[in-house]
Amino acid sequence: MKLLHIAASPRGRDSESLAVAGAFLDTVREVNPDTPITEWNLWDGTLPPFGPAAVAAKMAVFAGQTPSDPAWDAAVATFRRFDEADTYLFSVPMWNAGIPYILKQLIDVISQPGLAFGFDPTSGYTGLLRGKRAAVIYTSAVYGPALPPSFGADFQSPYFEDWLRWTGISDITTIHFRPNLVTADPTAARHTAQTQARTVAKLLTATL
Repeated sequence: MKLLHIAASPRGRDSESLAVAGAFLDTVREVNPDTPITEWNLWDGTLPPFGPAAVAAKMAVFAGQTPSDPAWDAAVATFRRFDEADTYLFSVPMWNAGIPYILKQLIDVISQPGLAFGFDPTSGYTGLLRGKRAAVIYTSAVYGPALPPSFGADFQSPYFEDWLRWTGISDITTIHFRPNLVTADPTAARHTAQTQARTVAKLLTATL
C-alpha cells in the first residue's frame, strides 16, 4: 500500500494544515516504518496547466478519438502519478470559502474520461478510482461552523468531498481545525486536531 500526501498550502512551516499533516505522517512512520510515503507539494512547479490544447484533447476523448498532444500526455502522466497511491492524505486550507486554486488545478488536470471517470449518456458518470481511501485535513482562519454568516461559509469541504466521491473514492475521513485566526487561544483546538490526526493515522496504518 502506498500513501500520498498532497499539500495544497504554500505557507510551509507557518501552515496549520501542514502541521496537522505532520502529526499524521509522523504517526504512520512510527507505527509502520515500512509504509511507502510520497509527499507532493502542489506548489513545486510540477503540476501542468490545463489550457486550450488539453481541453481540446479531452473533448476528443469524449468523441471516441485518441488524442496525441503534449498537453494531454502531461495530464495523463499527472493522473498516473496520482493513481499510484492507495491511500491519500490531503492538507486543504480554506481560501475564500473554497479550496486553494492549485488544488482545483490538480482536480482539473486529473479529472479525465477513461482515467478518473467514465461517462454514459444514459446512466451518467461513474467513478473509476476504486479501492482507495482518503484522509482530508481542513483548516480555516476565520470560518467556523458555530459562527454567524458574517464569518464566511463552507464551500471547501462539500466541494472537495463531492469530487472525491465522484471519482469513486468513498472511504473518506476528515479532520478539522477551524477557526484559528478569530479564536482567542487556538492551542486547545490545534491539539485536538493533531490528536485526531494521529488517531486516524493509526487506524489507517493498521490496515495498510
